[in-house]
Amino acid sequence: MAFFNYKQRNNIVLIILIILGCGILYSLRYIAGTLLSTIVMYTIFRPVYIYIIQTWKWKKAWASIAVIVGSFLILILPTITLCFMVMNKINEFRQDPLRVEYIIKRLDAFFYKTFNQSNLVDNAMDKVGGYASDLFPSILGGAASLILGISVMYFLLYFMFRHYKKFEAGLITYSPFREQNALKFADELKNTTYSNILGQGLIAVVQGGLVSLGFFIFNIPDALFWGVISTFLSFLPLIGSALVFVPAGILELANGHEAAGWGILIWGIVLVTNIDNVIRFLIAKRVGNIHPIITIIGVVVGIPAFGIMGLVYGPLLLSYFILTVRIYETSKLATERLEQIRSAEEE
Repeated sequence: MAFFNYKQRNNIVLIILIILGCGILYSLRYIAGTLLSTIVMYTIFRPVYIYIIQTWKWKKAWASIAVIVGSFLILILPTITLCFMVMNKINEFRQDPLRVEYIIKRLDAFFYKTFNQSNLVDNAMDKVGGYASDLFPSILGGAASLILGISVMYFLLYFMFRHYKKFEAGLITYSPFREQNALKFADELKNTTYSNILGQGLIAVVQGGLVSLGFFIFNIPDALFWGVISTFLSFLPLIGSALVFVPAGILELANGHEAAGWGILIWGIVLVTNIDNVIRFLIAKRVGNIHPIITIIGVVVGIPAFGIMGLVYGPLLLSYFILTVRIYETSKLATERLEQIRSAEEE
């Protein structure tokens, strides 16, 4: 006589699968960013891959390689270059502390003279002194980890693209939602990714370019560098690029350069800030927009987990979570209605 019946054996197997699954997820925590990057890259470049194999009639292997090379040149290489640029500039400031001290003193003198506030900037710098270094983790020291992460991402992407039909069919099969809701979830996931990555990325690049152009027009030093910083900070809604052009304008005013100071402030408030609203309006018409509250909370959650990429991944993960809850509620309501209909028919 068997010690366990059929149902008990299935329950034991399920428990073992859950334990093993939790162990695997715990082991994968160090490459969570890589896995998320893979999902994002697949979502963004899937239409390109489909177009290549269906319109150009390329083989799947060559189409996969073409998409991987193109994505690296378009997204990964510029991002790595910008991060290296920021790290080098941070190192320059560290090696020249007198320059930083002079800037802080000039700003403190301006605020004391204008608002009767002493040591305002100095105290603020003490609080956020290590924040920039946390935002931009040591890319130079973590080069091996960076290369490994990119390699794993593209390794997964290659096979996801080559077997995209099986991959997507498997996702629908093992999805906890009904097929209709699973397809709806996939469509919403695509729109959410586009809005967060492509839409917000476009806003960041445009705002960073405008800040850099404004610095160049008004002859403010390091125009390219501060444009890059604005590009990163523009992922923060409402206040992102203002964290660059407002202090720059105040510093120019403190140094007696009133034309440059007022010029960059007006340029930033009138043009840079409003271009954000224009692009968001266009994005909302095409793929939807992400509420600023979601973005801010996502950034707070994402930065400790992903560093600088938390500016992107944090809001994206929070949007995915809210989307899952919404689909779950829809599925739950549909199930309850079906049960009510069945109960009414039985009666």
